[in-house]
Amino acid sequence: MTMTSSFSTSSSAYAPTNVKNITVFGSGLMGAGIVQVAAQNAFNVTMVDLNPEALKKGQDIITSSLKRIAKKQFPEDADKQKEFIDKTMSKIKISTDSEAASKDADLIVEAIVENLKTKQQLFAMLDKVAPEHTLFCSNTSSLPIEEIAKATKRADRFGGLHFFNPVPQMKLVEVIRTNETSQDSFDSLMDVCTRMKKTPVSCKDTPGFIVNRLLVPYMMESLRIVERGEATPQDVDTAMKLGAGFPMGPFELADFVGLDTMKFIVDGWRKDGKIDANLVAPVKLLEELVAQGNLGRKSGQGFYPYNGVAGKK
Repeated sequence: MTMTSSFSTSSSAYAPTNVKNITVFGSGLMGAGIVQVAAQNAFNVTMVDLNPEALKKGQDIITSSLKRIAKKQFPEDADKQKEFIDKTMSKIKISTDSEAASKDADLIVEAIVENLKTKQQLFAMLDKVAPEHTLFCSNTSSLPIEEIAKATKRADRFGGLHFFNPVPQMKLVEVIRTNETSQDSFDSLMDVCTRMKKTPVSCKDTPGFIVNRLLVPYMMESLRIVERGEATPQDVDTAMKLGAGFPMGPFELADFVGLDTMKFIVDGWRKDGKIDANLVAPVKLLEELVAQGNLGRKSGQGFYPYNGVAGKK
C-alpha cells in the first residue's frame, strides 16, 4: 500500500494548475515572512490585516529582511541591492479589505491568531467571496485542518501549509492534506512550495503534523528533567547541542517559540485526547513562567534573560 492510498485522490474541477496570485491573511512574523518569500519568487502577493499599523509593521519586517538578504547577495553593489529590494516589493500589495483582496486570489494562506473559532470565522467569510477555484490554506502549527475547513464548502480545496519561523531562512514546509483534500489541490500546494524554493513534505492531518509532534514532547520532557532537579536548563541545552548536534537546546528553543505558544499547544493536545496523556501532562515550571508573563524572547524573559523585548541573551 502506498503512502497516498489512504488519502482522497479525487480530482477537483476548481483546483488551479498554476497559482499566480496569493493572498496572505496576517502581517506578523509568519504572515510577513510568507509574503516575502512568495514575492521573491515571482508570485503576486497581497498581505491583509484589519489593522493598518500591523500592516505597516509587516512591511517593515519584510523590508528589513530584504535589506539583509540584498547585502549578502550583492555585498559590493548598492544598485543591485536596491534593484532586488524594489523588484520584490513591487510584487506586494497591502489591504485592510478582506473581500477585495480575495477576489483575484488563486491561493489564500491564513496566518492569524492560533484560535480555531477565529480561523473558522475568517474562512467562512472568505468562502462566500473568494473565486470558486481558490485554494484555502492555514499555516496553523497545532490545530486540525479538517476542523478549520468545516467552516467552508470547499473541503476538497483546503489544506495546510505549515511554514517555519523565520520563513525566509527555514527551508521546510509541511503540506497537510485531509481526507477531503483533492489530489489536484495537493499537487498545486506542493508545486507552490517548490516554486518558493522550499522543501515540502507531505503529512496527514494529525496533531502537531511531523515536526511539532516530535519536538513538543521532547521539549516537555526537558522541562521535567529540570523540574525534578536532575539538571539545569543551561546544562540541558549544552548537552543537546554538543551531544546531539542540535543548533539550539530545548530551553533556548522554547524561549524562541514563546512559552505561551508552547503551553497553548500542549493544552490543546491534552484537551483533544489524541496524544498519550503522559506526553502532554502539565509541567508546573512552564505554567508558572507563563502566569508571570515571562514568555521568552518576545517578553524579554523566559528561561533566560534577554537584552530587551525580543533581544539577545
